[in-house]
Amino acid sequence: MNKHSMKRAAAVAGQFYHGSHSRLKEQVEEYMDPGARKKKAIGIVVPHAGFIYSGSVAGQVFSSIHFPQTFLMLGPNHTGLGPGISIMADGAWEVPNGSFEIDRRLASRIAQNVSIVEKDVQAHIFEHSLEVQLPFIAYFGEQIKIVPIAVLSASFDDCCSLAEGIAKAVKTIDYPITLLASTDFSHYVPEKVARKNDKKAIDRIIDIDPRGLYETVLKDKISMCGYLPTTAMLYAARLLGADSGHLIRYMTSGDVSGDFDSVVGYAGIIIA
Repeated sequence: MNKHSMKRAAAVAGQFYHGSHSRLKEQVEEYMDPGARKKKAIGIVVPHAGFIYSGSVAGQVFSSIHFPQTFLMLGPNHTGLGPGISIMADGAWEVPNGSFEIDRRLASRIAQNVSIVEKDVQAHIFEHSLEVQLPFIAYFGEQIKIVPIAVLSASFDDCCSLAEGIAKAVKTIDYPITLLASTDFSHYVPEKVARKNDKKAIDRIIDIDPRGLYETVLKDKISMCGYLPTTAMLYAARLLGADSGHLIRYMTSGDVSGDFDSVVGYAGIIIA
């Protein structure tokens, strides 16, 4: 990283997770499973709510994979800032328990491969969906690099173009890369509705069926905030040889809060 590269400061430390190094380390450790059997993952799906709600799901996924040299991270853009698909191609991201350099080599190749991807910083400054993954990644070491991509709006064809560009770039890299899609599932619906609808989406993910996921979310009006980045991740994973999906854990906010009238769903999935 050159000395003029931007360092993105943590935007939601102290809100979604503890803001001090020591307390955050303890918080992450609570959600890790040291006895988990580790799998080689082409891609993963992880949630991005406050750790008290979804940390156990995310921790179980991160505990269950062999770590790559780079995480290529795709998440929804909740803030509305920046272009439709934004890649931060240089700099570093900081959280209280670690700092992560952007993999400039991989990021530049993706930007070159996909005309609809724009190099951009604004979409990432306040967005939490990728930031909240970093404390878990930091638990395993700061040597890991990242490539952050935020998706604000995209058609199915756009998701496919993005996926094709990602797969093409990844195939030129000679070190391990894992694709990460950040999403929560149903938002603020009764528990029974969330579980029913989320199962439809999860089934499509496990089958590595990007078009099926995209169409199911729209047809059944499932309020899954990260279905676009997940669609792109699935298609890219399939192009990279993925042939199996494994649900690691599913839960809702009601399992924590006790309020089952209005819940948010969280799923952790490994694509191999």
